[in-house]
Amino acid sequence: MGRSRYKTYEETNTYFTTMSTINWLQLFSVPKIAEIILNSLQFMHENKRIILNAYVIMETHIHTVSTSNDFSGELRKFKSYTARQIVDYLTVNGPKVLLDQLRLYKKNHKTNQNYQVWQEGYHPKAILSEEVLAQKIEYVHYNPVRRGYIDRPEHWRYSSARNYAGMKGLISIKPIN
Repeated sequence: MGRSRYKTYEETNTYFTTMSTINWLQLFSVPKIAEIILNSLQFMHENKRIILNAYVIMETHIHTVSTSNDFSGELRKFKSYTARQIVDYLTVNGPKVLLDQLRLYKKNHKTNQNYQVWQEGYHPKAILSEEVLAQKIEYVHYNPVRRGYIDRPEHWRYSSARNYAGMKGLISIKPIN
């Protein structure tokens, strides 16, 4: 999980998470990189490694509401896999400036790698009531609205708000009713 003060305590709880890029680089504004994230979330959900209830992908970070029997292990694998895919994509396709920044901002103690895509940790917050669950899903979906990018949550392409609005989302989720 990295050097985070946030911890998962009961692996089967539902958690609200935030995963951010190193130095808040706008990696996910590159559509192919956002696609890497979507494909990975879809794979984990379809293979029952996580139950994905809600997500949003912004330029610099991702929020999810999800459950897993091995929550910290699955998110560690997700971050490791997506980091490798993102570095491989940027190595072949660029933009080179992003790859250079991933090398520049890599933490010194990360001696076994040349690049760092993610900030350490994922800031899990256990969701222990239906009220908090509804609040976190709303928070996730309204993230791009609060940023002023769109007027309605379902207009954001990279979000499960479409699924909740009865529209076809980019990936499948398990909505909370």
